Amino acid sequence: MTPIVTPEEMAAIDAAAPEPVSELIARAGAATAAAAIDLLGGSYGRRVAVLVGPGNNGADGRDAALRLARRGVRISVHELGDLPERVDDVDLVIDAVLGTGARPGFTAPDVAPYIPVLAVDMPSGLDGLTGEASEGVLAADRTVTFAALKPGLVLEPGRSRAGEVTVADIGLDTDSARAWLVSDDDVSAVVPERSTSDHKWRHAVWVVAGSPGMTGAAALTVRGAQRAGAGYVRHSAPGVDDDPSRPIEAVGVALPSTGWAEEVLGDLDRFAALVVGPGLGQDHGTLEEAARLIGGATVPVIVDGDGLAALGDDPAAVLASRSAPTILTPHDGEYARLVGHPPSADRFEAVRVLARSSGGVVLLKGPTTLVAHPEGEVLVVTSGDARLATAGTGDVLAGIIGSLVASGVEPFTAAAAGAHLHGRAGGLGSAHGMVAGDLPDRLPAVFDHLAQE
Repeated sequence: MTPIVTPEEMAAIDAAAPEPVSELIARAGAATAAAAIDLLGGSYGRRVAVLVGPGNNGADGRDAALRLARRGVRISVHELGDLPERVDDVDLVIDAVLGTGARPGFTAPDVAPYIPVLAVDMPSGLDGLTGEASEGVLAADRTVTFAALKPGLVLEPGRSRAGEVTVADIGLDTDSARAWLVSDDDVSAVVPERSTSDHKWRHAVWVVAGSPGMTGAAALTVRGAQRAGAGYVRHSAPGVDDDPSRPIEAVGVALPSTGWAEEVLGDLDRFAALVVGPGLGQDHGTLEEAARLIGGATVPVIVDGDGLAALGDDPAAVLASRSAPTILTPHDGEYARLVGHPPSADRFEAVRVLARSSGGVVLLKGPTTLVAHPEGEVLVVTSGDARLATAGTGDVLAGIIGSLVASGVEPFTAAAAGAHLHGRAGGLGSAHGMVAGDLPDRLPAVFDHLAQE
């Protein structure tokens, strides 16, 4: 996994390096020059404008400029404070002005749209911690960053403004990182292979979801679990005797409208995971039963949708008696109800706050999905895109995660792997008109692709 460190953490890593700063600048300059030549498709006779600031980021740009000049590139260097208003007579712009250093009021030159921009460490005008963009940000076609990713490169809008991001190894020790970007290879390594002795009960998931008139979310959750590999999926919707939307391969077990938590708790011994919440409804009695079920279940529980409402504004109180892992999957609105306020601009810290206070794994949904362990580690998923911004996709995700947990994947890892698979499945859909029900049937192709990696 690729490490992700905050600007403050990166400064500490730099300070701890045994090499002198001049050596680190030389390595960064060499990586920048190599990226520039790749973008240019050559060097001799090419024209490059290098925009530099006063700090180490500017020093990286100056070093790259010298290297490019030695390769026959015609270089012009422009200092912060004397930047041109417009750049339109070069083949490439290298942005080495600010990097992760924030400077209110920074305005980048107007670069002609046909000129590619290479950012050094981070596009100037982006906040390295939050990804927030100033009005004067210089969007990049490619960013070369050093040693590790920065949060601002994976969080929107920074992620979109950074273009293609590559991480250059300049010899720094990033073992202190507490966050990592998840890749196809990472997920492929943790998805368990089926053995010849497998049977359906080894990967059994119980989905308690849906309510009278609200059975669609439950069906999506069940299908997500099935297509992600669950060998047996039981579905129960309190107060619903027969659900015509339930997939035919799922086993329906009726629950009464009231007092149903004890019935589920008394029959959990053969299940490896429990998913609670999608479409369950939020009347007072239902939320009380859901809280009783979540708090008393002796198997890992994935809590989504209305199940999160059952935790009220004090999730720790409901989860305090649990002995098995819990995974919470809120979007921003649900996070606000659980914590009392929306996620802060520093979303890494926001997801850690809820994981630490609740004692559970927390998957914070968004354009970039963050998964936090109660001890502070964060896994980052960027495989999804706008195609997932449609009703019901979160229900499918809950089922996928439940299946992975039931298959023996550790819950923190399962949440991130599930989000990555979910995003990859969305990527196989049409850019327009995709609905949540399209996702489950695309999962087998995603698994096949990962198996071939």
